Amino acid sequence: MPEIKDPENTILIELKGGTVTIELLPDVAPKHCERMKELARSGQYDNVCFHRVIEGFMAQTGDVEHGDMEDGFNIRRAGTGGSDLSDVPAEFSRLPHDRGTLGAARSQNPNSANSQFFINFKDNHFLNGQYTVYGRVIGGMEHVDAITRGEPPANPDRMISVKVAADA
Repeated sequence: MPEIKDPENTILIELKGGTVTIELLPDVAPKHCERMKELARSGQYDNVCFHRVIEGFMAQTGDVEHGDMEDGFNIRRAGTGGSDLSDVPAEFSRLPHDRGTLGAARSQNPNSANSQFFINFKDNHFLNGQYTVYGRVIGGMEHVDAITRGEPPANPDRMISVKVAADA
């Protein structure tokens, strides 16, 4: 188990292989961190699939509108939706998109992040300054590496549960 320094700003994502521990970076991207905690606490991330997983790039999830595993139609639409909350403005920083960092997925509009996020499989510095970095994996990266690939995967993996460590 990784050392959790700030349980209020640590996310625990339960995957099929085990727990991924993410340290949020509220000093860098406070609005994105608050949104992730709000959605985790309301249970909206539970059972949401990884709808876009590209080998050597990243695993994307968090479409709380279409990403549930119960409805095949929704899974095909995963990646096109968000939450019922307003979008989050960009919080770009100098933090690089290194392996294991958490980035906010968005449309062409830099201020369109909502609920979707991605975890980088490798250093993806071409994303620097274009997508908000708001967390990093501090434990369980091997479980991220094991997520089924595809756009969307034929049988997508899912986030079984997502919790704030302070509540776990």
